[in-house]
Amino acid sequence: MTGKSTPLAGSVRIRILRASDPELMCAAYLRNRDHLAPWEPLRAEEFFTVDGQMVSVQSKLALFIAGSDVPWVLTDGEAIVGLMTLSGIVRGPFLSAHLGYWVDKDYTGRGLGSAAVAFAVDEARDELGLHRLQAATLQHNAASQKILRRSGFTEIGIAPAYLKIAGGWQDHVLLQRILY
Repeated sequence: MTGKSTPLAGSVRIRILRASDPELMCAAYLRNRDHLAPWEPLRAEEFFTVDGQMVSVQSKLALFIAGSDVPWVLTDGEAIVGLMTLSGIVRGPFLSAHLGYWVDKDYTGRGLGSAAVAFAVDEARDELGLHRLQAATLQHNAASQKILRRSGFTEIGIAPAYLKIAGGWQDHVLLQRILY
């Protein structure tokens, strides 16, 4: 997995997060703060600053170097318009990871989520040799569930109080895709 940028859909491309991205990540999160708030953990004010994003980017890249995560950004020109992450990569007999993503509010409904998930599935199988991906969505996140199902994920159950999102422990639909 190199730092090269790959066409995704229309003018949007996907690439690995870079150490030089904190300002672009800050701009993306500021632009999407209200859009993402119902779907993400509560964020401290520091998160929405360049310094806060520098810490976040450094953390994500440390996990990438360690082999446990792969953080991609969706870009349109210089702007970051989404994030796609494989996290918690487990080797050995499990060969599995968690998939998470978001798309900029001004880019939803254009097929970017589907294209990014398809890209991540291919990379997980072909480049990382993973056998399985799992994703979790809030029960009322029909759009993400539709994207995941369209990408071959199947529901495996409901996880009560799975993640603390928007300030409260919330149930999630668990989905998986067997890659080979």
